Amino acid sequence: MQEGEATMTVLDDIIAGVAEDLAVRMAKVPLDELKERARKQAPALDPMPQFRSDGVSVIAEVKRSSPSKGALANIKNPAALAADYQAGGATAISVLTEERRFSGSLEDLRAVRAEVDIPVLRKDFLTTSYELWEARAHGADMALLIVAGLEQAALESLVERARSIGLTPLVEVHDEAEIERALAAEADLIGINARNLKTLEVDNGTFERLAPLIPDGIVKVAESGITGPRDVIDYARLGANVVLVGETLVRGDNPRESVADLVAAGSHPALHHRWQSS
Repeated sequence: MQEGEATMTVLDDIIAGVAEDLAVRMAKVPLDELKERARKQAPALDPMPQFRSDGVSVIAEVKRSSPSKGALANIKNPAALAADYQAGGATAISVLTEERRFSGSLEDLRAVRAEVDIPVLRKDFLTTSYELWEARAHGADMALLIVAGLEQAALESLVERARSIGLTPLVEVHDEAEIERALAAEADLIGINARNLKTLEVDNGTFERLAPLIPDGIVKVAESGITGPRDVIDYARLGANVVLVGETLVRGDNPRESVADLVAAGSHPALHHRWQSS
């Protein structure tokens, strides 16, 4: 029981910090103004056709730090990094916007959106529709919704709201119960995070255990613990359609080549035609 209590405290602390920062932004920018900014954005890009295509797509992440590892990389120019990712063949870019634990910002999101012409994901602990409008106003095409951080009614409402304003929701799960909740919320893009929220450790068996519980036709994203091309192939054989990779890329010397290596692994002929045969 002590472990569970400690876990909830960590998660609660993160969400509480996010809520405090959100309150400051809400006081500065009224919702109506955000909606107006969002409407002036170009139409959102739909990542799903590419995610459903042959092979394994790569979402490459702009990530400066994390609660588990601390500082990862001194990213002075997130737009240039994102451009390298795109040049390497990434299907989409993930941008951390949480400030306290991940050293991200909405400005990072805006800068990346201005630089690339592939879908961009806002990755954060989102709990309100205001934050979805924020994401869209800063050019995001996708938004992360973490099941563990949301009550079911809120999850279902946010999935629906995201779609209504043009965002593709990536619904993240960590265990069997959360998969049931994601499916109840009619998620069609589900991320299985191998990082345990209780211990912050990565269990590479998580995807293998949980992926069979997700029906065919729903896009499955493998998150965390991907260190190279071998992992991409392994996850693909377990049913992954997409991999989301951050730490490995930002810590490497050549992000463009690193992404290209992952994309090449995901394009292996043996991985083709999995949708048609499922």
